[in-house]
Amino acid sequence: MTRKPYPSDVSDEEWNFAAPYLALIDEQAPQRRYSLREVFNALRWLARAGAPWRLVPHDLPPWAVVYQQFRRWEEAGCFEAMVSDMRSIIRAAQGRQGQPSAVILDGRTLQSSCESGPRAGYDGYKRRKGSKVHMAVDTLGHLIALTVTPADEQERAQVDALCEQVQQATGNTVKLAWADQGYTGEQVKRDAAENAIELQVVKLPEAKKGFVLLPRRWVVERSFAWLARFRRLSRDFERMPEVLAGLHFVVFAMLMLPKAAMLLASGASS
Repeated sequence: MTRKPYPSDVSDEEWNFAAPYLALIDEQAPQRRYSLREVFNALRWLARAGAPWRLVPHDLPPWAVVYQQFRRWEEAGCFEAMVSDMRSIIRAAQGRQGQPSAVILDGRTLQSSCESGPRAGYDGYKRRKGSKVHMAVDTLGHLIALTVTPADEQERAQVDALCEQVQQATGNTVKLAWADQGYTGEQVKRDAAENAIELQVVKLPEAKKGFVLLPRRWVVERSFAWLARFRRLSRDFERMPEVLAGLHFVVFAMLMLPKAAMLLASGASS
């Protein structure tokens, strides 16, 4: 690499872990003009800096190359597979089962932009027009599944699809899901039960005064805080919801790669 490094660049150890997931064709294939690692670095830079696609720096691969390769990765499920394997590695290192038996559900509303405005909805509770990202995380806060809808869609309406994705991602190991009061209702419980998951709503104390740390619920709120460090996800800047969903998996891959690479390196050395 002849350019000056960016703080978002992937390290050698992290790249050794990530490369097998991202090499859809051989690294030395004649049609490849740009280093796959540099394309990944450009995607990481964009997620961290929050700039538009067309403002990718000139010392990185062209924005069109980065976007096209990202869409190939997204359609092939590369980052979902990477996040899933890293989640299992990190859980096993802490003495847990590789796949979780419990998850936490919640949604975050992202303000729309001129790009995402045509598919936006109005969230009356947050008083914001935009998109809602419905997420399921394990008890460590790592992403398992998500769906993207207009912000006026209710959380309870997404439980069936979200639980189905959770079971597909974990191999039907999840038995319990915690959620907030936006997931109340008998139909919601039936939707979760159809996917062999018991839904438990964690309610606020009736005499609430000031900040209250809710059992289990704080885990997903911390996951939202992790996402807030990546400016590309501060608002919904994407024309298509699948691109927004894919970037969430990219960000979680960035968050989890240092720890997963360190665990594998320490295991190999021992």
